[in-house]
Amino acid sequence: MKFIEYSELGDPAEVLHVKEVPPVALKSGEVRVKVLAAPIHPSNLLQIAGRYGTTPDLPSTPGSEGIGQVEEVATDVSQLQLGQHVMLAGGGTWCDEMVGPAASFIPLPAGGDVEQLSMLTVNPLTAHLILESFVDLQPGDWIVQSAANSAVGEFIVQLAAQRGIKTINIVRRESLVADLKSLGADVVLVEQDGMVEEAKAATDGAPIKMAIDCVAGETFSAMVEMLAHGGTVVSYGALSMQPPTLNSIAVIFNDVRVRGFWLSKWFETASDADKQAAFGQIIPLVASGAIKAKIDARFELKDIKAAVTRAAEPGRSGKVLLVPNGG
Repeated sequence: MKFIEYSELGDPAEVLHVKEVPPVALKSGEVRVKVLAAPIHPSNLLQIAGRYGTTPDLPSTPGSEGIGQVEEVATDVSQLQLGQHVMLAGGGTWCDEMVGPAASFIPLPAGGDVEQLSMLTVNPLTAHLILESFVDLQPGDWIVQSAANSAVGEFIVQLAAQRGIKTINIVRRESLVADLKSLGADVVLVEQDGMVEEAKAATDGAPIKMAIDCVAGETFSAMVEMLAHGGTVVSYGALSMQPPTLNSIAVIFNDVRVRGFWLSKWFETASDADKQAAFGQIIPLVASGAIKAKIDARFELKDIKAAVTRAAEPGRSGKVLLVPNGG
């Protein structure tokens, strides 16, 4: 069994190493799952570097999601069958196989795109929950988001378009406009001076009810200015690594509300029924190809240093995937 491990916090390209141990024998109620694909997310890299909201117990194996195929089942397991595709949960997915209780692996629909299903938890679920949880959005309502070319941003575009919600999408490069338009974006603006006025003009006077930000810094401040009276800004990241500035005038006189979203906390606090309902909406959309994420590159475990280096590079066009058993 091969897996990625780090024993100290730091630059992922320096602290991550490939380890190998003998296969683990199955216990009662357990299954062995071959890992087919697992994405590398910015949150993974931040956690390895010690710059995330939680610090793992070390040594630790990274990875927050993925897809696997059942290879072996204990004699008393009946709910999973050999060859079945399952969602990997519980972390530690950067490995070539996982062994654990059958109940911890969620069966996935047959025939779906394996690589897309490996990414169904973190980004599409975040996009879905942000759109559902903070503002009662109706068809025709306007929202604005930063870093719209990110994986979460592209899922927000796709999900909003399906619901008839209008999106203003802020990006850093003109070359990103066409791709977002093809996904269903209504307006795409390149970040620059005058962006606040452009965004307000784009709606023909209709209010912008919600802003969704993962950049922070000056971008956050500009998006707050775009909001209509009583609007809500939802922050789920800080890619600029700069603290956001909230104009007190906007809070007092425009009644702007500031909310935060962290998927890990949602998993801690959401009821089983809420989780089942959320996955019940997202899994069919991903499995059917109704929503999808771009893929930039694929790496085997032995190339982990190159993989995390690529995942950290700006200007990528999609996610970096680990394919521990080839792909």
